[in-house]
Amino acid sequence: MLTLTTELYWLTLTLALTALFWVPYILQLIVQLGPIQAIWDPTGAHPHEADWALRAKRAHYNAVENMAVFAPLTILVVGLGLNDGATATAAMVYFFARLAHFLLHVAAVPILRTFAFITGFGCQAVMAGRILGLL
Repeated sequence: MLTLTTELYWLTLTLALTALFWVPYILQLIVQLGPIQAIWDPTGAHPHEADWALRAKRAHYNAVENMAVFAPLTILVVGLGLNDGATATAAMVYFFARLAHFLLHVAAVPILRTFAFITGFGCQAVMAGRILGLL
């Protein structure tokens, strides 16, 4: 049975954060179209007029795509008993890297956004490295 390690704590916070990334762009759609029209979209096109909302949607998708890599790696690290200070730090840094990536993507800050993305990828690499015995 897994216990709530530092890695799983930060993974849970990251999952919760990712689960909330839809809120800003849906609120923008409600303001843009009104609540009834925003809900009544049979095609699912969600025609956002605000560029920042489109970027928020792309950043949310990116966060979900990367969670599909990070979450299993983190669970494997903990489940295999390979967690240590490096993996705990990686889990914490991943949370802040993904938050920064989302905010920087929404604000259209390209170079720092890329740095935040690469930082998150590095955290994934730490988890994979521990599993593979490379770290």
